[in-house]
Amino acid sequence: MPTIIDIENLGLDAGAHLLIKHGMNKIPVGGELLVSGSAPGWEAQLSAWCRAQGHTLTFVDGKAHIIRSDIHAGRWRGATPTGHADAQQHGAVHEHPLASYGLAARGATVEAGTPESAFRLNQKHEVWTDNAAELYAQAVAAQWNPEQAIDWNAAFELDDEVEDAVAQVMTYMIENENAALVVPARFLGQLHPHFREVQALLAIQVADEARHIEVFTRRLRLRGREPMLSTAGGQASLKTLLDEADFSVAGFLLSVLGEGTFVSLLNFLHEHAPDPVTRQIARLAARDEARHVAFGMEHLLRRLNLEPEFRTRLVHAVEARNDALSGTSGLNEEVYDALILLAAGAFTPSAIATGYARVQALVTDMAEGRLGRLLRLGFEGKVAQRLAALHTRNFM
Repeated sequence: MPTIIDIENLGLDAGAHLLIKHGMNKIPVGGELLVSGSAPGWEAQLSAWCRAQGHTLTFVDGKAHIIRSDIHAGRWRGATPTGHADAQQHGAVHEHPLASYGLAARGATVEAGTPESAFRLNQKHEVWTDNAAELYAQAVAAQWNPEQAIDWNAAFELDDEVEDAVAQVMTYMIENENAALVVPARFLGQLHPHFREVQALLAIQVADEARHIEVFTRRLRLRGREPMLSTAGGQASLKTLLDEADFSVAGFLLSVLGEGTFVSLLNFLHEHAPDPVTRQIARLAARDEARHVAFGMEHLLRRLNLEPEFRTRLVHAVEARNDALSGTSGLNEEVYDALILLAAGAFTPSAIATGYARVQALVTDMAEGRLGRLLRLGFEGKVAQRLAALHTRNFM
């Protein structure tokens, strides 16, 4: 016996189609549903609805006889499944999601005729990180509120020259963090939403950098200072990051080399900060930057495992960047002197000598960190040493 429902005086334009769909869900494909009703024009409304859904409809003795079609018939004929919603499922994330997926959630079935949305970064090997969801969860758990995490009212007094040194370092940090924000933000708008875990990671990385810019700016102005010197060499170094069009290469230069170096710098500031506010800021920012480095490393480890020859592209990128910056002055001299002063802690010959030695140790630590990451990425020892040495003198 066919299933029978009565929609009474409820029209399909007022929700009766939900009752019909509910009845259809209880019968198999090819099964028959009988519908009766009394609303004005309900037969014409039902005819239009069945035609759109792909169901077969006939009227006998005032009752509608609907034969249920497959869900992919009619409206959904030619529809495209976008992959399983769970990234842990085998084959869940497509190697090359189609433009026709558009902005649909991964796992959704996209209706035929949906307009295409072109995303330049639409190849899995170009962007994917296998533990992206895990890294995102870590990033979410580690978010901090500058108003609550930092004691902006902590008591301290610094000599004017020391406060100037802090302001110069903060000025330098801000411009570098501007670059670290713009680079992932630019790629975020080019990334196919199918890769939603990577999309989320880039978004939270942008949020991290925005927060760093905020706190560096607040510390700079905390004792009435204004931003200080920004050099042409520093700007030229950062512009090479903005100009890099390849996602993996940009991540290599920014996260693996640049931000990896900045973790060392932030740890240095945490150890030698002349005041508690700067110390707190450095500790929190270093924790964020370490996650960014982890993201870049994990992505490149995966891509290089799939494409070992891509190392040659990375070598060329470092060489090209070094050549492009060969005529620049490298690290802002004022920043270098500021770091020495902060590490010295006093204006005596012995203290300045100690500060100088500590900054030299920082530079060595940065180089060793770069070398270690390059070796982990599979670069041969001599090549890794050469690339670590070629990295921009501007640190980032």
